[in-house]
Amino acid sequence: MRNFPESSAVTPDCRSSLRYLFWLAGQFRVPILLGALAGIACIVAQALIPAAIGVAIDDGIIARDQPALLWWGAAILGLGVVQALTGLMQDRYGLTASLGAAYRTLQLVTARAARLGGTLRKQASTGEVVSVGVADITQLGAALETTGRFAGAVVVIIVVAGIMLATSWQLGVVVLVGVPVMVWAVGLLLRPLHGRQQHLRDQQAELTTHAVDISSGLRVLRGIGGEAQFSHRYRQMSQRVRGAGVRVAGVEAALDAAKTFLPGLLLVTVVWLGAGSVLDGRLSVGQLVAFYGYAVFLATPLRRVADGADQFTRGNVAAARVIRLLNIEPEHASGTTPLPDGPAELVDPDAGLRVQPGRFVAVACATPSDAALLADRLGRHTGTTATFGGVPLRDAPLEQVRARILVATNEDRLFDGPLRNELDPADRSDGLRAVIEASSSSDIIEMLPDGLDQTVVGGGQEFSGGQRQRLRLARALQADPDVLVLVEPTSAVDAHTEARVAQRLRQARAGRTTVVFTTSPIMLNAADRVAVVVEGRVVGEGTYPGLRGDARYRPIVAREDEA
Repeated sequence: MRNFPESSAVTPDCRSSLRYLFWLAGQFRVPILLGALAGIACIVAQALIPAAIGVAIDDGIIARDQPALLWWGAAILGLGVVQALTGLMQDRYGLTASLGAAYRTLQLVTARAARLGGTLRKQASTGEVVSVGVADITQLGAALETTGRFAGAVVVIIVVAGIMLATSWQLGVVVLVGVPVMVWAVGLLLRPLHGRQQHLRDQQAELTTHAVDISSGLRVLRGIGGEAQFSHRYRQMSQRVRGAGVRVAGVEAALDAAKTFLPGLLLVTVVWLGAGSVLDGRLSVGQLVAFYGYAVFLATPLRRVADGADQFTRGNVAAARVIRLLNIEPEHASGTTPLPDGPAELVDPDAGLRVQPGRFVAVACATPSDAALLADRLGRHTGTTATFGGVPLRDAPLEQVRARILVATNEDRLFDGPLRNELDPADRSDGLRAVIEASSSSDIIEMLPDGLDQTVVGGGQEFSGGQRQRLRLARALQADPDVLVLVEPTSAVDAHTEARVAQRLRQARAGRTTVVFTTSPIMLNAADRVAVVVEGRVVGEGTYPGLRGDARYRPIVAREDEA
């Protein structure tokens, strides 16, 4: 079993698709080299069989020499055994290189996606990421797997041409001229195939993105009557993908026809010239049989050369899509100034917001966009001048910021798998029941047949919006960060449940810093202090009862009451 180092221990060459392919090949040079050697031995052994048959006919059958016939018969058997054994080795090493290349690329893509976080969604579509993770990595593996057969095909063409030149230079010249002409003709078809495959892959990625959007928002689409419209758009896009696939298939059909017709034309030419040489006495019957065998045999290595070029072209297209993903850089680089230990004040000078350590602070924003932007700045998910204990977040190591300050929003999703693992990904176990109680999620767990062992599917689509909110809150509480930033954590729950969540949240986070962006009177009333934000700036602070007389605060809360 091959052991793979962590992705952080390797640096891929992403300057171009070809460079990435060569770098990937270098990562698995041993199985590729052994596969190439096995492939060469396999097909050379197969190529020598026609020569052995020709000699057996001349020296054994025509000369009526039984020992020679037995000897050459044994030689043919030995060549067959060598071909079988080396063929197995070729397949084994080829599969090792294929799976290894696919796994290494998947490892790099996954690590990059985890590092990019929210940047990935801004720079690449869901369909593109899915396409890379499913189709492109497989194609890269196929491109490396074919190297053994390709190397063997090239070597055997040279060996067969040499044998034929030594036996009959005229037929040897035909082969030496015919092979490059066929490769050139096939190459003419590979260029348009490359472009059409790239276009098809882009169309497939776009269609996949649309399908993901429909499946994730099906409940909403049905509620607003948009299901038929999105279905119509999906059919239109599907037809475009079908058209692109047909255009690719047209070039592939022409390529397959060329790979069959051109070797056949060479076969007819060699047999016709060889028959004339036998009649003129320049070739023996055995040599003619050998030449015929070579002409038939050459169709296989020639097809392998064409297939290898085709797979390499597909691999080049796949590599281009992979390196595009690997070349995406995070929006914000990690700093080097460590954050102070222990509780500290969190400040956003642009908004004028100051959050004292250990306090439960609610922020009421006049517009939801201000709440989302300010929360992102406090968690350093966007450009920010915010500080923690006087240290600018932009200068701190990103992993420290993520460990100390957690931002939880309603855009966060539940992942597929056991609910226990979803609520407690760090497997802390201690306190899980307490955070379930604090988020008022006990009734959700109790109604599930398997409780915490219930498998979540489809991003938690089996739960209502309010239930998903409470489960996300439980997950955030279980993480137990120094600073917890929540954005409208109770917007989808009823008033009674919200009152329980507000009171229990305050108790669960006692002594820890909690910032809740909300316009709910129930949640605002539970806070130690309320900050009012209008047009991105704090315009007032105080307790919930004390702010009732603030003319800028009343419309925000009144709007929530009316809703």
